[in-house]
Amino acid sequence: MKPAPFEYHAPDSAKEAVDLLAELGDGAKVIAGGQSLVPVLAMRLAVFDHLIDIRRIEALRGIEERGDSVWVGAGTTEAEIGRSELVARRVPLLSRATPLIGHFQIRSRGTLGGSLAHADASAEYPAVALALDATIEALSPRGQRTIPAAEFFTGIWTTALEPDELLTGVSFPSATGKQGFAIEEFARRSGDFAVAGAAVAVGLDLDGRISRSAIGLFGLGPTALRAAAAEAATPGAAASDIDAAEIGRAAVADLDSVPSDLHGTDDYRKKVGAAMVARAWEKAIMEAANG
Repeated sequence: MKPAPFEYHAPDSAKEAVDLLAELGDGAKVIAGGQSLVPVLAMRLAVFDHLIDIRRIEALRGIEERGDSVWVGAGTTEAEIGRSELVARRVPLLSRATPLIGHFQIRSRGTLGGSLAHADASAEYPAVALALDATIEALSPRGQRTIPAAEFFTGIWTTALEPDELLTGVSFPSATGKQGFAIEEFARRSGDFAVAGAAVAVGLDLDGRISRSAIGLFGLGPTALRAAAAEAATPGAAASDIDAAEIGRAAVADLDSVPSDLHGTDDYRKKVGAAMVARAWEKAIMEAANG
């Protein structure tokens, strides 16, 4: 199938893009890499009168260290993130999640901002943003605001972005001290969306006790989720006393909106999710313990 007819816009600046969003209203949609949007348009699952292509806006691309954070422009491709030595060193969880996204052709066009704004519940980057307490930047005609990742994902393919807002960049806290990171997922085939997965970030104090734990879940709800109950049980505990399998079970125990479809029942997804959490937890703890 082919998309319904639309008018194409290619602004040169973020301000021009948000002015177009404000002017054109609900009939306009931002397109970056188009790896999610184009198939939706081709199947006419969605129809827009205007597409606003932001690929030419250089200010939306780049990776920079800014104080104790790493800023990644919304238009930065997943391939660029995967090649970045700065990301690998300072935001290792983001770096490790990147090769799991689709195939290299997709990563060459898909962008960080596009993944977060599309907010697919089975995608890796939203769960990483949650686990790392990332801060998302948005620009509108009213100015710029920041949105904590914990408040950004609001429902199925929906976010806290207003209709006239453009996602411009994301700040990730830099890894310091005794921290460990891991991401695990199960997919039917390499490059497929995950049936279930987990992104884990842990920190240890000098005595080897848990000072911070964050577990981002994907494929297990209408949005990416934090496993709050499992996280709450860990602070102050000795890392060696925590059973990874129990953390995995606790992470999925209170999930009440797990999808059930041709890829797996809700019960199956929860069992797979628990196993993914356990695997990622073990790897993250080992990395943190090794300093």
